Amino acid sequence: MAAAGAAATDLEVVRGKRSALFFAAVAILLGLPLWWKTTETYRAPLPYSQIGALNALQLRLMVPVTVVFTRDSVPLDDQEKLPFTVVHEREIPLKYKMKIKCRFQKAYRRALDHEEEALSLSSVQEAEAILAEAEEQAEGSLTVYVISEHSSLLPQDMMSYIGPERTAVVRGITHREAFNIIGRRIIQIAQAMSLTEDVLAAALADHLPEDKWSADKRRPLKSSLGYEITFSLLNPDPKSHDVHWDIEGAVRRYVQPFLNALSVAGNFSVDSQILYYAMLGVNPRFDQASSSYYLAMHSLPHVINPVESRLGSSAASLYPVLNFLLYVPELAHSPLYIQDKDGAPVATNAFHSPRWGGIMVYNVDPKAYNASELPVRVEVDMVRVMEVFLAQLRLLFGIAQPQVPPKCLLSGPKSEGLMTWELDRLLWARSVENLATATTTLTSLAQLLGKISNIVIKDDVASEVYRAVAAVQKAAEELASGHLSSAFVASQEAVTSSERAFFDPSLLHLLYFPDDQKFAIYIPLFLPMAVPILLSLVKIFMETRKSWAKPEKTD
Repeated sequence: MAAAGAAATDLEVVRGKRSALFFAAVAILLGLPLWWKTTETYRAPLPYSQIGALNALQLRLMVPVTVVFTRDSVPLDDQEKLPFTVVHEREIPLKYKMKIKCRFQKAYRRALDHEEEALSLSSVQEAEAILAEAEEQAEGSLTVYVISEHSSLLPQDMMSYIGPERTAVVRGITHREAFNIIGRRIIQIAQAMSLTEDVLAAALADHLPEDKWSADKRRPLKSSLGYEITFSLLNPDPKSHDVHWDIEGAVRRYVQPFLNALSVAGNFSVDSQILYYAMLGVNPRFDQASSSYYLAMHSLPHVINPVESRLGSSAASLYPVLNFLLYVPELAHSPLYIQDKDGAPVATNAFHSPRWGGIMVYNVDPKAYNASELPVRVEVDMVRVMEVFLAQLRLLFGIAQPQVPPKCLLSGPKSEGLMTWELDRLLWARSVENLATATTTLTSLAQLLGKISNIVIKDDVASEVYRAVAAVQKAAEELASGHLSSAFVASQEAVTSSERAFFDPSLLHLLYFPDDQKFAIYIPLFLPMAVPILLSLVKIFMETRKSWAKPEKTD
C-alpha cells in the first residue's frame, strides 16, 4: 500500500511537471509570437532613400530660346555659320539646400521668308502680330528676332524690344564679335522675360533665411490649387452716403479676363458684399493745412484686423482668400487720404497687405454735399477702382515689372492685363516653389516616422508618398527638358500628394499612446498567468538540480 501510494504520488508529480512545461512552452512558443504579431503597429514601407536624395536635388531650369537673324543683322561671314546652338548656364546664388541652375539654350538660325517680310515693316506691333499668327510657341519658350542695326522697326534710340507675347526684338551689329555681343543682349532679354534671382527668391521666400534675398520678398501668395477673391464695399455712414457700385459689370469687364489668363495657375472664385457701419480700427488725424484727414503709414497695419472680423469670408474657405476693400469714409472724416513714409499723399489713395489683399479709400466729391440733401447718392467710378485693384492683384501674385536692360522698349500688357511671358514666369516660380514645398514636407514626414515608431503607416499613405516622390522627380526632369506646362502640373501633384500623406488622420491614431500606458494594460492581463508558470519552472529547475547533485548509492 505504501509503495503504491508513493508511486501514485511520483506519477502525479511528473504529470504536474509536464503540465507546467507544456503551459510554459505554449505561452512562450505560441502565445508570445501570436500576441506580438497581432499587436504590432503596421508600417508600410516607404522610400526613405529616395526622400533623402531629394535634399540634394539639383534643379536645372531650361529656357529654350530661338534666335532668328534677318539679313544684314550680322556680317556675312557670321551668317554662313548658321544654324548652330549655344548653351548658357549659371547657378542662381540662393542660400537654399536645393541647388538651382538656369540654362538658356539658344538655337541660332536664319529668318524665313515670311519672317523677313514681317520684320521689314515700320511698326514692331504689326510685325509681332503677323509673327504670332504664323507660329504658336510652347510655354516657357522665347523667340528673339535680330534685325539690322539701322532698321526702322525700333526707335533709333532703342536697342531692344520686349513684346506682350513670347517674342523680343534686338538690334544686330556689324562687328567681328557680333555673335558674342548679341548673345549677351539676348541673355539679358531672356532673363527679364523668364528667370531672375528676384523671381526665384520671392518663390522660395518661406524656405530661405532672413537675409537680403527674403527680407522684402514675402509679398506673393503661396502656391495653391485655388483662390477666393472677395470685393467688399464698406459704407460706415449710410445716413450720409447712398453708395452704388457696378461690381458685377466691373468684374466681368476687367477682373474676369485677367483671371481667365491666370486659370492655368489655379481655380478662382469671385464674390462681393456690402458692409454697412464698418469702421476702420484707426482714428484718422486732421491736417489743418489741407482741411483733410489722413492715415499715416505706420497706422495702416492696425486698419486690417478690426475690418477683417466683419468680412467672414476666410473662416470656411479651403483656399487662400484675397480681400479687396473699397472704403467710403464717413462724412465726419471726409476727405480721407493715405500718406506714405515721407508724409506725402499716396497717388492711388490705396495700400495692400502681403498675402491678404488691398484697401482703397474712395472720397466723395465735396461738391456733392452742396447740391443735394443727405444721404448723397455716390456713383463709384469702377474704372479707377479696378485699375488699383488689378495692380494690387498683380503684386499679390508676384507679377511685378521686369528689370529690363538699358535702352529696351517694354510693350504694354494685353487686354487681359497680363503678358504671356509674365504668365510663364509665374509658372516657373510656382513650379520651383511647389518642388521646394513637396521636398520639405516629405523630408519632415520621413523624419517624424523615423523618430516615432508607433505611428501607423497605412498603404494609402505610403502610396501617396510614392506618388509624391515620383511627381517631384518627374517635375525636375520636365524642367530640365524645358517643358514648363507638364512640369507645373507634376509639381502641383507632388505638393498635393505630399500634403495629403502628411496630414492623413491615421498618422495620429497611436501617436499619443506611450509605453507606460501599454504596461498599465498588459501587466494585469499577463501577470496572473505568468507568475504560476514562472514559479513552476523555478521549482522544476530546483528539483532537477537537487536530483543531479544527490550522490548515487553503491553496494
